[in-house]
Amino acid sequence: MVAGLTGRSIPIPSSMATAMSAIFVPPSSLASSNTRKINLTSLNEKLFTPQNFPFRTPKYHSSRSKSPSCSGPNGTVIQGDRNTSELPISVDALHRFIHLNLGNWIGSFHQFDGSGNLMHKITTKLAASSYGESELMSLLQTLYIKQPPFSGNDDEPEWFEYKIKETNMFTVDKYQQIGFFLKEKAYALRYQTAGMLETVLRQGVLGEDDIGEESPRNLKLPSKRPSIVCENCLYSLEKDRRVRAFHIMDPKGILEMILVFLEERGNGDTIPPLFDNFKEDSKRIMPHLGTWKGHSRTTRTGVYGSTITEADTTATLEMNKDGQLVQDITSTSSASNITTNVHWTGTISQNLVTFDGGYQLTLLPGGIYMGYPSDVAKNVQESTAFHLEFCWLESPGKRQRLIRTYDVEGLAVSSTYIIESKV
Repeated sequence: MVAGLTGRSIPIPSSMATAMSAIFVPPSSLASSNTRKINLTSLNEKLFTPQNFPFRTPKYHSSRSKSPSCSGPNGTVIQGDRNTSELPISVDALHRFIHLNLGNWIGSFHQFDGSGNLMHKITTKLAASSYGESELMSLLQTLYIKQPPFSGNDDEPEWFEYKIKETNMFTVDKYQQIGFFLKEKAYALRYQTAGMLETVLRQGVLGEDDIGEESPRNLKLPSKRPSIVCENCLYSLEKDRRVRAFHIMDPKGILEMILVFLEERGNGDTIPPLFDNFKEDSKRIMPHLGTWKGHSRTTRTGVYGSTITEADTTATLEMNKDGQLVQDITSTSSASNITTNVHWTGTISQNLVTFDGGYQLTLLPGGIYMGYPSDVAKNVQESTAFHLEFCWLESPGKRQRLIRTYDVEGLAVSSTYIIESKV
């Protein structure tokens, strides 16, 4: 499903129709058939001829075979009544997903380590088109990565072109395990590999100096066989902007890195958006302290059915006199009116929060934090469900959270969207 390329330089269009895809095709080498270097001045509009690409579906294995159940991130209980027949995403939902993501996205790509330290920042552009109708509609996407300049070269910057696997009715349900919230403009996706993300780092940091080393100097690359690659995407409540944040878990189930695209929809003259508070690293926890009231919506992935649950939530995060963080989350189900409470205590070291029980938060610039278990493999070994979280506090007093819950086999059970206001 990847377009064949000639490797020649091509012009680029001044206006580009864009859409969001989900599975990235890892390049077999820097000279692979799905990449090429271009001069990003103009581009002729074109469609891509899809070809087949073999998938690898990583999966955790558990010694237990019972239907899983777990406690969701907001305290609600999610039962695992596994259906033998999977329920695919609807044609209408697929079309709405395409419509949500259309446009020309100018972005900045950020690599952080697990402690929230910025490692690299790269300018990107995303262009995509759709083709087909009804259940045969697909998204095609091309990523342009700004390469570092040559020494003494003052010419226009070079951009590396990378074609991304198309998204269609088959891929969104079978491989991406999409959790899509249309009204809230949010979604969560699973990736087969981190191949595209590796290409962004190689071409954006090394550029023409990349000789294909497995472990280049001064560049941390994602594992070739990560246990989890999860993208959570939230759209701005104020601007035509979005954040796509990736948890990358290594083969042992330990957080390897966090990768973030901050993107804004616009024309070629749009300045790439940037996080503006790197100088306040020591205060990243401060905007999240206090009491937040909101509402959550949970949807299950196709393999578990299409049950939707809603709840009113209250989340409080405070620092006590001993310097410990104390978090209390209360959730009241809209259907049953049953209230559940979750109480956590933890410590903070610079930009890393560690709660008792092994759950961690990495605090990032721009009001963002990423939540994850400190050891996913331990959860799987103990047959315990787990969740990944992405929070974006875009402006004081308002934040969005997107949570991806996994069962004991590492399969996505559900996605939860929460919108909250500070009280």
